[in-house]
Amino acid sequence: MITNRLRVKLSLMLTYFVFAILLNSVGTVILQVINSYAVSKEAASVLEGFKDLPIAIVSFALAAYLPRFGYRRAMMTGSLMISAVCLLMPLFPGFLMTKMLFLVVGSAFGLVKVSLYSTVGLITDDKQQHASVMNTIEGIFMVGVLSGYWLFSAFIDGDNPTSTDWLNVYWWLALLGLANFLLLLLTPFKNPMPEKEQGNIQAFMDMLRLVFRPLVLVFILSAFLYVLIEQGIGTWLPTFNNEVLHLPADMSVQATSIFAACLAIGRLGAGVLMQRLNWYLLLNICLLSMAALVLVSMPLANLAQENAQMSWSSAPLAAFIFPLIGLFMAPIYPAINSIMLSSLPKVQHSAMTGLIVIFSALGGTTGSIITGLVFGSFNGQTAFYFSLVPIAAISVTLFFFRRATLTASSA
Repeated sequence: MITNRLRVKLSLMLTYFVFAILLNSVGTVILQVINSYAVSKEAASVLEGFKDLPIAIVSFALAAYLPRFGYRRAMMTGSLMISAVCLLMPLFPGFLMTKMLFLVVGSAFGLVKVSLYSTVGLITDDKQQHASVMNTIEGIFMVGVLSGYWLFSAFIDGDNPTSTDWLNVYWWLALLGLANFLLLLLTPFKNPMPEKEQGNIQAFMDMLRLVFRPLVLVFILSAFLYVLIEQGIGTWLPTFNNEVLHLPADMSVQATSIFAACLAIGRLGAGVLMQRLNWYLLLNICLLSMAALVLVSMPLANLAQENAQMSWSSAPLAAFIFPLIGLFMAPIYPAINSIMLSSLPKVQHSAMTGLIVIFSALGGTTGSIITGLVFGSFNGQTAFYFSLVPIAAISVTLFFFRRATLTASSA
């Protein structure tokens, strides 16, 4: 089916790497548009919606049809879309263009993620391989997130918060998108067609029917809650570092890279841990650790004081401790995704991935907006204390998810 699996894996990794930088730049961009364009926190929080809602809409509308269109062709289309919009960002600076950037990036990712997740099912032979490849690709995604923070910070003028020099980063991101397009163009691979030829309406209805399975229903609620937590923290951490911990703008973005690094380490190492520990036990340990870090870090944040000569040696302790939450957050999302996808026939992976992307996008938008509203109305500590609510909720949904997987496997 696929003649060179290693080459395909490399193309998938680069694709995810490029999108990781752009998708997770929203927190950095929110900080920059607040400073450069004098946008309020409440107004800036909609950028997450401009990114996530198109992901949900495109996935909902097209996931069932992508096997016919072609997974590789969809990923190539997405790469061209982001390259084009990145070229426009420095040419037409402004908050409206920033909204359009995330609108296009989100739409492109709706095509790419469904195609990428479905392709993983084509290049793996069993559940263990699937989980391993999924964790590796998600780990590369977090390496992309980490790289993005440092890439953006290199173009941020820490001495002049209103500067728009940070827009020059998009020239380089446009080139990276074009390089990804060329790699995909030179890496042909096939995708399976449904066993029975279906009309578009029938394929779409089959995706909707998945939602009504108990296993799928409790899974998508778990995914929704997880992304709500991750995006709420990841999106607003640069602003938290800047306004609560009093770090300069460039340092605020760089400090957020600790969170991304922890996510990357956690996901790359999760495959090893999953082979030795029961996934349900591991994820509950992670949730308890996440709650503990919130309860320890927020009081420490109250001790932060303004310092005109702020450096890494004088940075508040909370700037280093709170981002460690990413280490424990990391295994949850790829673990539940892999368990869900490997429980279904490969021809249903595209439809199921569509549902994953839809509810992940809705969770991300919800988390970012809620955190932004609480941040703007109260303060950053209160906003991050609020993450304890979905952490508790996901512990409940994981209990029912585990029970549903045991029921499905015994049926």
